[in-house]
Amino acid sequence: MALPREEREKFLAEPYVAALAVDAGAGRAPLIVPIWYQYEPGGLVWILTGLNSRKHELISAAGRFSLMVDRLEPTIRYVSLEGPVVGTAPATREQLHEISARYLPADKVDAYVDFSWKEHGEMVVIRMRPERWLSSDLGSV
Repeated sequence: MALPREEREKFLAEPYVAALAVDAGAGRAPLIVPIWYQYEPGGLVWILTGLNSRKHELISAAGRFSLMVDRLEPTIRYVSLEGPVVGTAPATREQLHEISARYLPADKVDAYVDFSWKEHGEMVVIRMRPERWLSSDLGSV
């Protein structure tokens, strides 16, 4: 059963790891990789990735991407969305901290941010406007 807008946006705002999919070009299947994301209901979705990463290169070329998040308990539920990129900018340390705090235990965030900021090279934030949604709650099976 499809989720109402409010429920799917609330679900997407929870800290699930998403599967990001983007067109990988002629003769290739889409690139699909796990990724952290940030979202507040009614807003834009944003991801953070390496400036020189394949994800950034392919998203820049395609101008859009998809995310899919799911869970198995207490019910089987998923939300999938796709839309156009509406902005790309150099990532800030504050954005890295924000997204890391969404996924990591509080006592691990600062050390991870320090390591990532020093070791992962230049990063960018890519913002996407959700345009098309698919969602379902399959109940408990």
